[in-house]
Amino acid sequence: MLGNPLDRNAEIAIHEHFRPHWAQAGTVVFVTFRTADSIPKEVLLRWDREKSEWLTRHGFPQPSHWSLIVPTLEPRLHLAFQKEFNRCREDYLDTCYGNCVLRDRTIAQLVADALMHFDGIRYHMGDFIVMPNHVHLLAAFGTSHSLGEQCDSWLHFTARAINRALSQSGSFWQQEPFDHLVRSAEQYRYLREYIANNGKKAGLREDEYLFRRFIDDSV
Repeated sequence: MLGNPLDRNAEIAIHEHFRPHWAQAGTVVFVTFRTADSIPKEVLLRWDREKSEWLTRHGFPQPSHWSLIVPTLEPRLHLAFQKEFNRCREDYLDTCYGNCVLRDRTIAQLVADALMHFDGIRYHMGDFIVMPNHVHLLAAFGTSHSLGEQCDSWLHFTARAINRALSQSGSFWQQEPFDHLVRSAEQYRYLREYIANNGKKAGLREDEYLFRRFIDDSV
């Protein structure tokens, strides 16, 4: 693996902004950035309601946001929740809603170059794909706080570069990425294949997305 699977007995850092983000030193994380126009607000609000309703049906009270409860679920329920709602998000993103400026290979390359810039220095970059309106990546960070810092850096740098290239201004990315600590080697392999097949699954031509496959040359 690129890094380690989640160790529930080791220290986990929780950073909360608009929603909680879990991080653990050396653990592989699956990150999704999406453009600000990729999912309408009303769809996001509906998903929030549906997630809370799902947890209520499974016997969990709602004293706080659903994202505080989900990471604490036992593995079977956690997997069921992720399958239900990750599929909703990924399927919607694959409809390529919005302006989809990342379809342009020159613009996509700006993102790819930023992701690789500090590879091997600040983090270890695994597979990634730049889709027309979102990005998926696998990476491992040496410290628990560096995930959030690096994601902020990627988003700010690429937003400025893309807006400059397109002679536009304003928000480019959603305010926060989605991140998920990889639970097992099996899940890591599944996510690698998901990233590899995302473009074809969305019905895109090869020149409409940019895919990078991680090759471990240390073995």
